Amino acid sequence: SFSFSGTSTALRMCYRGYGYPLMLFLEEGGVVTVCKINTQEPEDLLDFDFCSTEVVNKIILQSEGLREAFAELDMTSEVLQITMSPDKPYFRLSTFGNAGSAHLDYPRDSDLMEAFQCNQTQTNRYKISLLKPSAKALALSCKVSIRTNAQGFLSLQYMIRNEDGQICFVEYYCCPDEDITEAEM
Repeated sequence: SFSFSGTSTALRMCYRGYGYPLMLFLEEGGVVTVCKINTQEPEDLLDFDFCSTEVVNKIILQSEGLREAFAELDMTSEVLQITMSPDKPYFRLSTFGNAGSAHLDYPRDSDLMEAFQCNQTQTNRYKISLLKPSAKALALSCKVSIRTNAQGFLSLQYMIRNEDGQICFVEYYCCPDEDITEAEM
């Protein structure tokens, strides 16, 4: 029960358990308001925990390399295809837009490449519409860590140096596009 300027208010909450709604009864000055909130069982959450044992491939690139790629590739494409491999093409970004297919390759000994740890060849596609929100962090960053796990989940970790010289990180995760079949790759 609550008391506001002489008026007493009471709230009663009832829940019978799994499958039942949460019921709220609010009584104020003799008037009862009933609120029925349907409950649902949450779906399993995606696990974005990129602990070091789960990472299959990892590349650290100077951010200007990724900024140039986004400027050169055809962003009318619905997807960005990322290939990471211990062998050629090592690190390839591909789009499939109105102007056709475009590929941008980075050799493992490129001046832009700070670290290259690829254990197996992986090719995954990610919706560009899901990657675009990370462009703001990319624009401010000096380095980017690009990691994938065995399921193809992508982790983009942007290293940003603020005006005081302090370093902070912005992490961005993206799941692979499941609509793409192996034959299309």
